[in-house]
Amino acid sequence: MRNLIIFIVIVIVAASCAGPKAKKVRTKQEIQDSITAMENELFSLKSTRIDKHKVLDMIGLYTEYAREFPDDTLAPVYLFKASDISMNLYRPLETIRILDTIMIKYPDFSKTPTALFLKAFIYEDQVKNYKLARKYYQQFIDKYPDNEFTDDARMSLQNLGKSPEELIKEFEEKNK
Repeated sequence: MRNLIIFIVIVIVAASCAGPKAKKVRTKQEIQDSITAMENELFSLKSTRIDKHKVLDMIGLYTEYAREFPDDTLAPVYLFKASDISMNLYRPLETIRILDTIMIKYPDFSKTPTALFLKAFIYEDQVKNYKLARKYYQQFIDKYPDNEFTDDARMSLQNLGKSPEELIKEFEEKNK
């Protein structure tokens, strides 16, 4: 019995000295390979049904890459892809968070203007917060007056909060 107690004490002491298990850090290439494999699986023409769990894993891979390798040129590209998927899954708060990350960390990224436009759109279309949608559409127009989406932002501001019926009525009245 005494040997059993000594053995248990040794196991407990050894376990407490080992500390918590370290999370395995994946290399850039490992994450890129995982992303490529997942993209091939999810976006192949063979796929007829989208697995929501795998799509969420895809968002996780994109954001993991950007978090682990923020200075890599693929980081904002992957974040933008993550925002696109998140938006299409109707996850507005997650999408806005990702878009904000793009705008803050990658202001010179070619899709940063689109990120701001999408943020306004999500507030309008998914969140139904027209006050914030108005703010971000206006911010977009002011900051990117020559962007391809500027006319869309102006149109969105004019029609903000209007029902489809109201829009149809206005359209019909203009055509009279």
